Amino acid sequence: MSAGDFAFHHEWSLPGPPGLVVEALADIEHYPRWWPQVRQVHRIDDHSGRAVVRSVLPLTLHLVLTRETEDREGGRLGVGIDGDLVGWAGWSIDTADAAGERTVAVFDQEVRVAAPWSGAATLAPWVLRANHAWMMRQGRRGLARQLVSRRR
Repeated sequence: MSAGDFAFHHEWSLPGPPGLVVEALADIEHYPRWWPQVRQVHRIDDHSGRAVVRSVLPLTLHLVLTRETEDREGGRLGVGIDGDLVGWAGWSIDTADAAGERTVAVFDQEVRVAAPWSGAATLAPWVLRANHAWMMRQGRRGLARQLVSRRR
């Protein structure tokens, strides 16, 4: 794996049953409501959209997301990524507690930094990893708040 290639794995324990979690994660168009670093999402067509993402670093990523997997009943969602990053990302719903009150959503992503940002990836990959980790923590917190408010 080169300096511009990244693989990420995160597990989010979230309040709510699997169906509610899958519904929220499948609704990419509304991520900006609960995930502050996902600044904008605009639909291109029924299967793709443009996203603008910016975390702590002063780097704004412009991405095209194309749905590749949408198995809501099976708890599997995935997109192809193009633009400033190239690769894929996906969610899978792993487990829920016996009472159905908590669900574990697993996020996996493999991307390559595209040409405009490749220099930053080569110079400081650890900074980009830290930036990504912070963004993911904020996303988990935001989604947890969203799920709690939807259940009221």
